Amino acid sequence: MIALLFPGQGAQQVGMGRELADAFPVAADTFAEADEALGYDLTRVIFEGPEPDLVRTDVCQPAILAMSVACLRVARDHGLAADLALGHSLGEFSALVACGSITFAEALRLVGERGAAMQEAGEARPGTMAAILGLSDADAEALCAEAGEVWPANYNCPGQVVASGTVDGIGRLLGIAGERGVRATPLTVGGAFHSPLMAPAAERLAPALGGWSPLPPSPAFLSTTTAQVEPADRMRPVLLDQLTSPVRFGAAVEAAIAMGVDHFVELGPGRVLSGLVKRIRRDVALHQVSGPEGLAALEGVVA
Repeated sequence: MIALLFPGQGAQQVGMGRELADAFPVAADTFAEADEALGYDLTRVIFEGPEPDLVRTDVCQPAILAMSVACLRVARDHGLAADLALGHSLGEFSALVACGSITFAEALRLVGERGAAMQEAGEARPGTMAAILGLSDADAEALCAEAGEVWPANYNCPGQVVASGTVDGIGRLLGIAGERGVRATPLTVGGAFHSPLMAPAAERLAPALGGWSPLPPSPAFLSTTTAQVEPADRMRPVLLDQLTSPVRFGAAVEAAIAMGVDHFVELGPGRVLSGLVKRIRRDVALHQVSGPEGLAALEGVVA
């Protein structure tokens, strides 16, 4: 079985997708479609930067979605089919495009609103995030609770939990970790994502999600918010809960493997998710498409 993986915020790179668009008209058309749907030249920012513009939450989210869908369309033109689709946080929107539950244009609209809502929430109540390395999930949770105003945000793989909280709370967490010899690294992000501090963003996004009527997914949609296969009528509440709930990427990958998945194909910028999957299970096959050279890696998994 084959599962598609779609990255989330943080995977963006200036220049991503340029070679793909130069080589394949369907990719160029995808970026042009994004520009039209959003009403501004997103492609120029993606291809040329500057980086401070691309990394803004309200820009990088639709940028990563556009890049991921471009990769998906090119890969499908080269014979890729799948049994499951899952994404890390923002990547769930890309996964839903792959499942046919939402159109690309509608996903861009929702992601644009989502990014703006998260940017606004982060500015209204500043927060940040830090990666905790080498601890069990339970010990990482205890560290967050001890620091106060800090919550587990991403359960990525064994020994890697990302914490989210107020600036002071993350500062306390880093201090405690340093005293105890625990590896903890601050992340450069625009807010305390996947924590209660994002509640205002969820309130703002709710009306936009309410105007979307999800279609039955094909292939199946495996949520990294719930680590379960979700039907169409669950998609709106899942995407709303996602903003204030942790990403359970490790559990979702384990669920996919338990269902029989033995090939994961990462579509979009970077190889972060492939690296996480390898730390979860070393015996699965990994493939990654972010440019023309990645298509050769699909040999053996395409129809």
